[in-house]
Amino acid sequence: MYTENYIRSLQAELLELVESRMTPVAVNYGYSESPLESKIKWRPLVLIIGNYSSGKSTLINDFLGADIQATGQAPTDDAFTVLTCDESALGQKPVRVTEQKDGKYLLANREFPFEGMKRHGQQFAAHFCMKKVNSPFLKNLAIIDTPGMLDSITERDRGYNYQEVVGDLAHIADLVLVLFDPHKAGTVREAHISLRDTLPAHTFEDRVLFVLNRIDECASLNDLLRVYGTLCLNLSQITGRKDIPPIRLTYSRRAAEKAISNGGKAAAEYLKFLDNQRDEIRDAVMQAPRRHLDHLATFLETHSERLSLFLESLIGYRKKRRKAMARFTLTGIGIAILAGGASIIATAKSMPVLSPPVIYSVGGCCAALAMGAWMSVVRRYYMARFHARQVEAADKLVPLDNQYRKETWRSIKPLVLNYLKKTAGRFPMGQLRSDYRVIKDIEEFETSEIREALSEIESLEKNREFDPSQTYHEFLEKSRSSTSG
Repeated sequence: MYTENYIRSLQAELLELVESRMTPVAVNYGYSESPLESKIKWRPLVLIIGNYSSGKSTLINDFLGADIQATGQAPTDDAFTVLTCDESALGQKPVRVTEQKDGKYLLANREFPFEGMKRHGQQFAAHFCMKKVNSPFLKNLAIIDTPGMLDSITERDRGYNYQEVVGDLAHIADLVLVLFDPHKAGTVREAHISLRDTLPAHTFEDRVLFVLNRIDECASLNDLLRVYGTLCLNLSQITGRKDIPPIRLTYSRRAAEKAISNGGKAAAEYLKFLDNQRDEIRDAVMQAPRRHLDHLATFLETHSERLSLFLESLIGYRKKRRKAMARFTLTGIGIAILAGGASIIATAKSMPVLSPPVIYSVGGCCAALAMGAWMSVVRRYYMARFHARQVEAADKLVPLDNQYRKETWRSIKPLVLNYLKKTAGRFPMGQLRSDYRVIKDIEEFETSEIREALSEIESLEKNREFDPSQTYHEFLEKSRSSTSG
């Protein structure tokens, strides 16, 4: 119980830290369109993607112990389906869908971490839904089933950008299962894009688990080995990695038994030697709640580092702008002095009858006019050119002296350019420095304290039964209470 309470306390602390100190800065500078805490609240998530008919829905049904998702040889479901637990119906028989919600409900409700996905539009909302299921398997996690990846399909055909949606979901998922089947071992075009571009940009390698499903459909062990080799080769070519990532082998025992009862052939003898692989996949999914806390800490580290570098680049821009303005102003003063002096000399020669005070007044007026024209007309042109040069050479705004900073910069550079374009380089330096100190403090001190707390949890006796989602519900209630008060 102590471990459980400690974990919940640490989660609540993390959520409050992000909500109160990071989100205001992130939203204000355009680093994030939605509150950062919206990405880490709610339950641990397991995202399942794969080719069409690779057995995603069948595997989910196997986990849940009931036919919840439609299955078939052809593509059977074109929706992103969130499967979560209906705790009020736990223990009731049979396992079934007790409630359904549409995409608009999910996108509008702050309880769920999908608020930022409104940007994908109405077509996506129409292909997004949630099912509550009274399955004990979902007690401490939620599963997201996805439409099967196809070969010749475009964003226009789907009505929304499939890869962007998968990327957003992978970003908040604690585990991503990538499923293949013996008939299409990694050759589908959308799978190629997802593995090469989408997943590497939105999640970490240790959160991705490759699965060769439906192995019971291989005619023999030799057939399975050929399929496995083909998949290894394809993955190596797609990812560009020389080392082959681990690939788990599995099949649905429920589906196999149903096929046998309908007159199908008996399961191959070699399958019994691969039951440990099926257990490993199930264990990996069940461990998602345990990994969730570590992923929250990683989320805090990643975004504090990125946001810190984001603000550092804006400070670098403002420093260069200030120096440019100082040079420009000094040049203007010099030109004004020259203009005033020249007008004094010219006036004295052309109208010697004028008294010296009048001549000096004429010179002063000419100097003021020259300075005014310089600071209004010429300044606009000069600063526009300065801004364009800085945007073009944005990589020089911050020192990129190691590979880690270079990779971090690549992830935030478009956001920095968007903010500079939006503000035309005009934003208060004082507030910027203050926000930078807040984020830098989180990056340098808070994240290390969180990691120390996680190490302490590792040394405590593990408690298997706890509901990570409860922490966020308590956090919401606390927020509502503070707001109403």
